[in-house]
Amino acid sequence: MPRTRKARTALNILFLSQIEPAERWIPGLQQALPADRFHTIENYDPAAIDVALVARPKAGIVGTLSGLKLVQSMFMGVDPLLADPTFPRQVPLARLIDTGMVNAMGETAIAHILDWHRHHYAYRRDKLARRWNRLGQHLPSDRNIGILGLGELGTSVAQRLLALGFRVSGWSRRPRELPGVQGFHGEDGLDAMLAQSDALICLLPLTAQTRGILNARSLARMKPGGCIVNLARGAHAVVPDVLAALDSGQLAHAYLDVFEVEPLPQDSPLWAHPGVTITPHAAAITEPRTAIRRIAANIELLRAGRPVPNLVDFGAGY
Repeated sequence: MPRTRKARTALNILFLSQIEPAERWIPGLQQALPADRFHTIENYDPAAIDVALVARPKAGIVGTLSGLKLVQSMFMGVDPLLADPTFPRQVPLARLIDTGMVNAMGETAIAHILDWHRHHYAYRRDKLARRWNRLGQHLPSDRNIGILGLGELGTSVAQRLLALGFRVSGWSRRPRELPGVQGFHGEDGLDAMLAQSDALICLLPLTAQTRGILNARSLARMKPGGCIVNLARGAHAVVPDVLAALDSGQLAHAYLDVFEVEPLPQDSPLWAHPGVTITPHAAAITEPRTAIRRIAANIELLRAGRPVPNLVDFGAGY
């Protein structure tokens, strides 16, 4: 007799977001997960929810879902969730790592490094002053680019930089070995990497240990005339120290995509400083066309009782 296919267990999935509109996501999610039932904040039973899809939910809501089996973040960073004391630490929390976001972050990092490497930041200032001033040219092999954080994002950025001919070093909490990348770890390793870095790209998770890592001490250890690219969290950068390094010439330019207060307040000195390029937390925007595939795959793994990737280590904070 032919084998009958076992019906998939239907899951109740709650879409929780203050910034991502449900209508942008739910049609695609329903198509990818036709067996499941989707709910929004307007109509749901807290005890019946199996999975919460979250993008900056209101504090306290996730903790009220008593039957929760998985919290799936719609972002790579999860520090706002971990800052909520009511977040249920006994429930697995998965970061969203999908190819679209990884590629977008890599494109942004490369765009900023090339802007600095080819002096375009300086030529934009010269244009405003109507000044014709050709600057010296460097080969990519003349530059050493340091990457803070060697996870999925750091690895992708490193590979792109190597393909362009840059020398690349990287720092991580634990030892990591990547082909072509000089790896460093620990406090001594950080100082050693900074000492050889012409430019620095921050892709770290925000933890108590990494908060304020772009400070006067670390910036002073870099080679003079370089740049920093912060695509991680605003709290990684000590803004007065960054501005002081720009004013002294230690840094030639700072590319900042993230800030402790967003939108960036109108009275922030970063707006007016000519050495700062500001983007509105746009380095890698979650894209449903690629992210839904990853979310659906994680939910299918949960349904099958198999491990879900990219789970947060609550002790480490990421």
